[in-house]
Amino acid sequence: MKIRPLTEIFAVSPQIHGRDIAKIAAQGYKTIINNRPDGEAWGQPRAADIEAEAKKHGLAYHHLPFSNRGLEPGQVEKMADIVQSAGGPVLAFCRSGTRSAHTWALSQAGKMAVEDIIAAAANAGYDIRALERFLR
Repeated sequence: MKIRPLTEIFAVSPQIHGRDIAKIAAQGYKTIINNRPDGEAWGQPRAADIEAEAKKHGLAYHHLPFSNRGLEPGQVEKMADIVQSAGGPVLAFCRSGTRSAHTWALSQAGKMAVEDIIAAAANAGYDIRALERFLR
């Protein structure tokens, strides 16, 4: 598990497992957002299993799947609402962290300068320049 901070209160990660949850909680995260649909790949943990482990450690959990087909209506707004109401640091994950970084970036449009959004993602290892026109 490699956590990549985008801001002081938001980070993304590739796929996490139940065994990672205690470490995530110990690092101060309060909320986990799962942007990966169940059954996307063989051996992938089920969302319900990750949710159960998150709850054992006192973390809020949200399953907001984003498939390779694209974002569903309202997902960007849901991401923004979850992050805003989290009351502490949020970790979002998907297979590689890219979909989570994209969803976060779009949720910040109009709240952060476009250049700052792109730089935050780049500092975390994600090139989101292709989203620039959507961020403007």
